[in-house]
Amino acid sequence: MRFMTAMNQAFKTYDDAVQWLFLQLPQYQRQGAAAYKPGLARTERLMAYLNNPERVFKSIHVAGTNGKGSTAHMLASVLQAAGFRVGLYTSPHLKDFRERIRINGVSIAESDVLEFVQDHAAVFKEMGLSFFEMTVGLAFDYFDRSKVDVAIIETGMGGRLDSTNVILPILSVITNIGLDHIQFLGDTHQAIAREKAGIIKHKTPVVIGQYTEQTLEVFQSISNKLNAQLIKAQDQVYDTYECDLKGAYQQLNQKTVLTALAVLKTQGFYISAQHIALGFSQVQKSTGLMGRWQTIGQRPLIICDTAHNADGLTVTMRQLDDLNAPQRHLVLGFVADKALEDIFELLPKAGIYYFCAAHNPRAIEASKLEDLGSRMGLTSQTFNSVNEALSAAKSKASDQDVIYVGGSTFVVAEVL
Repeated sequence: MRFMTAMNQAFKTYDDAVQWLFLQLPQYQRQGAAAYKPGLARTERLMAYLNNPERVFKSIHVAGTNGKGSTAHMLASVLQAAGFRVGLYTSPHLKDFRERIRINGVSIAESDVLEFVQDHAAVFKEMGLSFFEMTVGLAFDYFDRSKVDVAIIETGMGGRLDSTNVILPILSVITNIGLDHIQFLGDTHQAIAREKAGIIKHKTPVVIGQYTEQTLEVFQSISNKLNAQLIKAQDQVYDTYECDLKGAYQQLNQKTVLTALAVLKTQGFYISAQHIALGFSQVQKSTGLMGRWQTIGQRPLIICDTAHNADGLTVTMRQLDDLNAPQRHLVLGFVADKALEDIFELLPKAGIYYFCAAHNPRAIEASKLEDLGSRMGLTSQTFNSVNEALSAAKSKASDQDVIYVGGSTFVVAEVL
């Protein structure tokens, strides 16, 4: 009892609580592989301790290598436009921890975070929970107490062993499969597909966004075993809706969302064409989503995007080329565990590069990026911070040029 009282007294403010969440236990976002704790046993014990809030509300589970965040936010925006009270759990955050947990676009209150940590920190410490497991518990408890109509839950990494995979959703969505986090999920598309397919549940429909012959075979095999209806969004034909999320890749995400909405309609959700149009037109306003082909400056045009692996950067580099700017200035930083040589092969040789490292323990030193860029024939400089790199790019760019900021979520976070 004295221990619990001492723990409670240690958290007098929201900042105290968040500091403890980040630093008390290792977490993947900061430390990488050393903090990775796969498996559901701890989360299941946590849910039992919290009286299984995940069983109270309806949920939609979203996984995938790229596009799962945009897809989750699009779904939330449309369902909000249709009048539903929608919980949204995503990760990582860009500026504020509370971005991870929202209801109808409004972040969880600081007081709710503080109270949750005050009430449960001692037990969480005894359980040995990871940062991600604790935030999942916070989100699910909050959605239960707030009586959401439906919660959209984005996986953190993978699916099968992800902490979010204790829910029993009414619909599963897998956006696509690419090579990322290969040290945890496998080094082939089929192996990663099997991990993502772990969110498929017995007799629960699953929407697949993009697929290949190899990944589709995995999805079909698992869905057949679980008697789960599999719907391929890639094969559907829909009218295109105007969306405030820019970038060609959002058209692929939109098709996945439209297919998911069609399934939800069969389950009794009333969603009209007007709801869909309104939801797509105001995703950023309705949900607070940031960092997806986001314009943050004009003359020169400055765009930031959180694409951070080869598949994602293939698309964004193509979009950058489509702008036909006289010169491209790229402010880039990366974190460890990325296939950098594959990524650097995608970068335009004619661009001017400003390599930097975000303020994160996993950030790769700018000098190492410069060395690799030099071997790849790239013209580059290094900078001590993201904002120094961006300032240098602004000083060199003409009004007609374009500046791209990206390579890592953490890099984008520092310019927003």
